[in-house]
Amino acid sequence: MTDPGKILQHLSGLTLAALLSLSGCAGQAGSQTQPAEGETMQENQESTESGLREGTSGETLAAPADFPPAYDYGSGLMGDWSQDLQVRRMPLPERAEDTVAHAEVRPDEFQALYLWEEGNVPAVTAFTPGMTGYFDPYDFRPYVTSIPLPEGVSARGAVVLLAGGAYRIRGNYTDTLPTAAQLREYGLRPFIVDYRLQPYSQQEGALDVARAVRFIRQNAETYGIDPDDIAVMGYSAGGIQAGQFLMGYDEDVSGTILDPSYQPDELDALRAYAAADGMIYSFYGRLSHGTLDQAALAEADLPPTFFVYGTEDPFYDQFEAQYRLLSEMGIAAGRIVLDGWPHGFGGDGGWVRDYAAWLTDLFSRNA
Repeated sequence: MTDPGKILQHLSGLTLAALLSLSGCAGQAGSQTQPAEGETMQENQESTESGLREGTSGETLAAPADFPPAYDYGSGLMGDWSQDLQVRRMPLPERAEDTVAHAEVRPDEFQALYLWEEGNVPAVTAFTPGMTGYFDPYDFRPYVTSIPLPEGVSARGAVVLLAGGAYRIRGNYTDTLPTAAQLREYGLRPFIVDYRLQPYSQQEGALDVARAVRFIRQNAETYGIDPDDIAVMGYSAGGIQAGQFLMGYDEDVSGTILDPSYQPDELDALRAYAAADGMIYSFYGRLSHGTLDQAALAEADLPPTFFVYGTEDPFYDQFEAQYRLLSEMGIAAGRIVLDGWPHGFGGDGGWVRDYAAWLTDLFSRNA
């Protein structure tokens, strides 16, 4: 298995977006100040319309007591992140045969399941034993991890989370796990997908996302949710991956779109439909480039989309432009903009509560 420390030695050639998504921050965010006493009503209104707010760490949760040690992400605070934490891997499924197609679902436990059957993974990339320097080994199998709700909390929907990392790593211990700990407090069941990274393509990773959505839909009753109340969300490259799924690999698309040798199963008969998307310092497009292709966005029939980003993010202007375009196109879009915050803050910043409220309201109106 590739040494995570060596992975970070190969970062010199990455784009600025990649470097920031791996480092977690471009400096400390001066984000916990209160509004000036003389702020006017007009300024408050403009701030509300723009989504601009002062970020806060007051609601950021440390790893809960019921999280097993292998899922302990620490304080959840951006300032406490270490290099080791950023490249730490999530636990694998216990057995090779623990797959979404055959395993018994255990909604009250942390459960990791492989997304595809061994030997039947749709792919066009040849990842061979001699290829080194990647985060995952050549025989990596994508998997999904379900996280249980706290005792006494009723399920109100499900969220598929995709960590960032420039397609070089998956920052689950800085992005998805700290957010999942907060989302579940509001009844949103988290499902973290360890999707395929380089040398695989975004298209292959999009099929991993679709497979996870189908699995959740198939087991919606067991998880206590409506089968249509499933959202996807991602951070940086993870958001781009969620967008790739929604722009060509959702609904009835199966693995045969890329790999004619793939053998569809019962899960492929289900729609890979997501009711909402969360773009956390991310956008529809590709690494470092958010698309403003109105025709492509319209053809994708995108779901309501919620953006969260900071004013100090180097891609702030791209986030703003895409948000405005989606709004002008009539696609429901929300946003939270953290004043003074950089690219890469995970579940820190005080945005999760309002994002969860937006999702649960959307789910309730879909009923």
